[in-house]
Amino acid sequence: MVASIFIGSIASGFGASFFSTLTVLFVILLGIYLTLVVSKILSKTILKGIPSSFILELPPYRKPQIGKVIVRSLLDRTLYVLGRAIAVAAPVGIVIWLFANIHFGGISILTYIANFLNPFAKLIGLDGYILTAFILGIPANEIVLPIILMSYMASGSLVDLDDTYTIGSILVQNGWTLLTAINVMIFTLLHFPCSTTLLTIKKETGSWKWAIISFILPTACGIFICMCTTLVWNILF
Repeated sequence: MVASIFIGSIASGFGASFFSTLTVLFVILLGIYLTLVVSKILSKTILKGIPSSFILELPPYRKPQIGKVIVRSLLDRTLYVLGRAIAVAAPVGIVIWLFANIHFGGISILTYIANFLNPFAKLIGLDGYILTAFILGIPANEIVLPIILMSYMASGSLVDLDDTYTIGSILVQNGWTLLTAINVMIFTLLHFPCSTTLLTIKKETGSWKWAIISFILPTACGIFICMCTTLVWNILF
């Protein structure tokens, strides 16, 4: 989506749509390839010796109890997951608001954080605001782009725009290039899961070990791939 928005803001017609499609396809295939590679590496290292099977064990058939299924699904799944999401989203929402609205010397805390992260962000083809948005977006990946727009527009609250060309213009005005759009897509694909997913992993495995691995492993892959694309881009262009 980000690449499509950006390309649409600087070009139009069949060429832009075709290139956007190729970019999205490339990122999807990259994700599939890295999944297979990482799975192979894990099976030879920390998962070595752990048996795996493709056999699906089915429970004995019982007459469905519709009411019980609905109630247990609502209590055990929906409400429990929503509760965990709210437990993380509410505090982070307050933090985002405070960072955007508390100023020192005319500069918001959000900007101070972005400026601190900017040197590292540049190494992976992003900027400080984008990297800050990914960090603050841990409750839900859907708020990453609104946080980026809020930062660029110096707004005190999350920005939700429907006009893709307006969004693209804001991104261009704040220094986005094709490399930025591609790396944002890559990092969106390869970075830590949202907080609800991490808490679910911890609950299902009974240990923080796999939750931490699930946080670090994709993020490290995303940083490495973005560094590589940035290096290649700088060499070629």
